[in-house]
Amino acid sequence: MFEAVESSFLVPFDGTFSIKKVSTKHKGKVPSKKQYHKNLTKLIEKMSDYQRTLYAHDHHAILLIFQAMDAAGKDSTIRAVTSGINPAGCQVFSFKQPSSRELEHDFLWRTTRCLPERGRIGIFNRSYYEEVLVVRVHPEYLQSQRLSEPYNLKSIWKERFESIREHEQHLARNGTVILKFWLNVSKKEQKRRFLSRIEVPEKNWKFSSGDIKERGYWNEYMGAYEQAVNATSRPWAPWYAIPADHKPFMRLAVAEILVKTFERLGLRYPKLNKSEQAELEQMRLLLEQESAYSRF
Repeated sequence: MFEAVESSFLVPFDGTFSIKKVSTKHKGKVPSKKQYHKNLTKLIEKMSDYQRTLYAHDHHAILLIFQAMDAAGKDSTIRAVTSGINPAGCQVFSFKQPSSRELEHDFLWRTTRCLPERGRIGIFNRSYYEEVLVVRVHPEYLQSQRLSEPYNLKSIWKERFESIREHEQHLARNGTVILKFWLNVSKKEQKRRFLSRIEVPEKNWKFSSGDIKERGYWNEYMGAYEQAVNATSRPWAPWYAIPADHKPFMRLAVAEILVKTFERLGLRYPKLNKSEQAELEQMRLLLEQESAYSRF
């Protein structure tokens, strides 16, 4: 279906990623609407099967992180990709402006509380990366974070990148599989989607004047994304730069990468040892005897 999707969008681990060199549009053939639904359905069915095995296997957790500019399609992609997964095995958390309680802790605290346990899929709609993206574009936000020492704008981002790398490596060592998706939408396509939110009454609720304000910092955000992605794309926590101007392709690409990741994990249902099998056989005999006696 998609040839080498992972390698096409995988961000290098050597710090050479350049936003100017990646496209917001998929350059290959885009499937028709009918084929899109067919392909996505197949991928979702596979993910549903893998999710059940993940839960039974109980040795890994999956953490999906979505970052993007406004209107890139984070919500719709999460909804589409998880539509066939058992809700009991999937947790979605959205992180917006920190609360007063969250500001009393370090910048990783509020997301750490929401990490998925083994056997589950956790999804972060925005994440601790906001602390090196929006806060970097608006460094005045640091003033409300009650940092223990005077901060230096020349070093704080480097220090936070280091904390994020160590945090993610610790999670990976302990069984959490981390996949990070930057949904790369163009400024032109964002404008079109904003206008749609204004013109279509059912979408009005999605629009905020703050969206236009942040759009004015587009270049600053692109610079922040490039540095953050380069500093934190590692084999144990890779970033994928997914073209986001065509939503159906974007959703398929994310689903494909997730399925490929599941395939590599070697998940399996637990096998009982001899004593457990013997106990199971005893339970079977008891149930059969119960069925025989119930005839009288």
